[in-house]
Amino acid sequence: MKITHERIPVNSPNLNAYIESFHSILEDECYSRHEFETFQEAYEEVNKYLDYYNNRRRHGSIGYQSPVVYYQKHQNARGKPLVA
Repeated sequence: MKITHERIPVNSPNLNAYIESFHSILEDECYSRHEFETFQEAYEEVNKYLDYYNNRRRHGSIGYQSPVVYYQKHQNARGKPLVA
């Protein structure tokens, strides 16, 4: 998977809507539900949440599938020839 890191100007959240949306979800579904005692505890909980977010949480923008399922279907479809 080729991923390019892009930077946007400071104070321009409208240019970064996907990340702003993700941060809002992370706040609502993870940070606000825990009171972390240590950095290690926060790190572990966020990692657990990210595993859930990517592997089990259904996302409306991709047909109520988890990102991993959507990606697997996309990869499988790429190998199939187009039908005329």
